[in-house]
Amino acid sequence: MTSYGQFCPVAKATEIIGDKWTMLILRELMLGTSRFNDFQRSLSRISPTILAKRLKHLEARGVIVRRKLSGQKGSEYRLTAAGKELEPLIETLARWGMRWARKQMSDDELDVEFLMWDMHRRILTQSLPDGQTVLSISFNDLDKYKSWWLVIEGDDVDLCTEDTGKDVDLYVSTELRTMVEIWEGDTDLKKAIRDEAVIAVGDKALIRTMPDWFGLCPYAEVRPAEA
Repeated sequence: MTSYGQFCPVAKATEIIGDKWTMLILRELMLGTSRFNDFQRSLSRISPTILAKRLKHLEARGVIVRRKLSGQKGSEYRLTAAGKELEPLIETLARWGMRWARKQMSDDELDVEFLMWDMHRRILTQSLPDGQTVLSISFNDLDKYKSWWLVIEGDDVDLCTEDTGKDVDLYVSTELRTMVEIWEGDTDLKKAIRDEAVIAVGDKALIRTMPDWFGLCPYAEVRPAEA
């Protein structure tokens, strides 16, 4: 890991959390991600080797702990007191990024795997009917990872890239950029449906209440700063 050769606390802190991917791993830990496979799903562009290296570094520096899962194979990662103290930093960085770093998104930044992973954990399940709800979301402009399924029952939301074989209650189709803009709060979901930028077919109650249960980015209310 990089050493700045200074005793400055900013330099010392950056030596721990300044490597590529480390801040995003911390973001995931603060959002509840704890299993190696789930880190890979939320950070689809990180290699398993780099992910393992970053986790080991954070563990060695006392930011996280690794624990064996009771009665199961594998381990989980949890924040220590030092790690939890970084949460306001991540929060501030996210808000700063939404305000000051939101220039036109290039196509290669439109990561459908991250989008769907974050969407699946932000579904407001309490605003859905009791019982099971199955959603199918398709991106018309993609070849790979074009279709996704969400199976929701109670507070459990399962994300699938293959047809579950279950009856679908609501089909949603759009383009990836449109959905990213909705998720970030740049495009109004109701307007997108009205303008047919988003096509929703199925249960009319689910379509009508979609803005109530379709969770957005937690910083969607932060508007970009004027140039």
